[in-house]
Amino acid sequence: MKRTVISMPGDGIGGVVLDEAIRVLDAAGFEADYVHADIGWEFWKSEGNPLPQRTIDLLAKHKIALFGAITSKPKDKAVSDLAPELRDKGLVYYSPIVAMRQHFDLDICIRPCKAFAGNPLNFIRRGPGDTIEEPPVDAVIFRQNTEGLYGGVEWTNPPDDVYNALMTHPKFSRNFGEVPRAELAVSTRIFSRAACTRIMRAAFEYAKEFGYRNVTICEKPNVIRETSGMMREVGREMVSEYEGIDLWHTNIDAQMMWLTKNPEDYGVLVSGNMFGDIVSDGFAGLVGGLGFACSANIGDEVAVFEPTHGSAPKYAEYDVSIVNPIAMVLTSCMMLDHIGETAMAARIRNAVEKVIADGNVRTYDMLKLRGCPEVLEQGAASTREMGDAIIAALEGE
Repeated sequence: MKRTVISMPGDGIGGVVLDEAIRVLDAAGFEADYVHADIGWEFWKSEGNPLPQRTIDLLAKHKIALFGAITSKPKDKAVSDLAPELRDKGLVYYSPIVAMRQHFDLDICIRPCKAFAGNPLNFIRRGPGDTIEEPPVDAVIFRQNTEGLYGGVEWTNPPDDVYNALMTHPKFSRNFGEVPRAELAVSTRIFSRAACTRIMRAAFEYAKEFGYRNVTICEKPNVIRETSGMMREVGREMVSEYEGIDLWHTNIDAQMMWLTKNPEDYGVLVSGNMFGDIVSDGFAGLVGGLGFACSANIGDEVAVFEPTHGSAPKYAEYDVSIVNPIAMVLTSCMMLDHIGETAMAARIRNAVEKVIADGNVRTYDMLKLRGCPEVLEQGAASTREMGDAIIAALEGE
């Protein structure tokens, strides 16, 4: 069946990596009409809205999207980048990917971090007798995507009703009661039981389907007692339904230390929004970095698939692109899995695995070179050449 897929290149390198992923999808036999949608910094500058309503309408209609990358900047820089006629209209920049997640309730974020054999960027450590070990990292992070610190409920110089409510809490009145209100900035961390239940259920179901032996809640309940505590409580209530799967608990700070001690012990991890962002980048660093980090944002109706890297605007200016498109290619595989094209997704992953194992085509990051145009003269593959290699591996099956 021919699909319709929303194509959102976004900013910077988003367009070039998305182009390569679509080329790979075409080579694998995926039939789709790609409908372009506007998103990102250019539309903030020219329209005062990085997520125009026309893009929301397309997503609502077609349900599935591939997304490249966006640029986000601090509040003052965002205002200064606006077109002059928009600067005095009180417009506030808000991340379009966060807005998209919240608008469509894309609350389940899945971020697989699996090491490919032969990747020179894989994590290694010293073992017994001064040996060198390369642990088989295969972790999948489930990040609650719409609540927590990214929920957007925050104030600078909080209004009377908010300030007065905060002052009813003894710790706030004791620690901040003497601080001038104009010098206060408040960001909230809000969890709901329904969202905790959905992310925990998704994590356990994934572990059950793919044979992971443990689910780890990575939070901070010894300090952030109410929100982290709710996630922990929901997990404890649910684990009895999943025979053969252990429920583990780690604190986010300790987990970041254990990443380099025993990463192979972890299977599926569950975190709130901020901690999920942190721990997924940590695990990505063990399997080659953001050039290999894919993700899915899934709701009841709409799903958006994106690599977790940024827009890297410096690299977008090069005459020949040098960035690694593998994260975007693997992201497209997650889209295929989601729509039931699992065999095609497996073929593409196998092609990526073969290219990495062969080691004949490597982008600058895989060669551990500093990113600059000259890396092509030093043997690094361009973005296009990496795409060509994956397609060749597909066609050579």
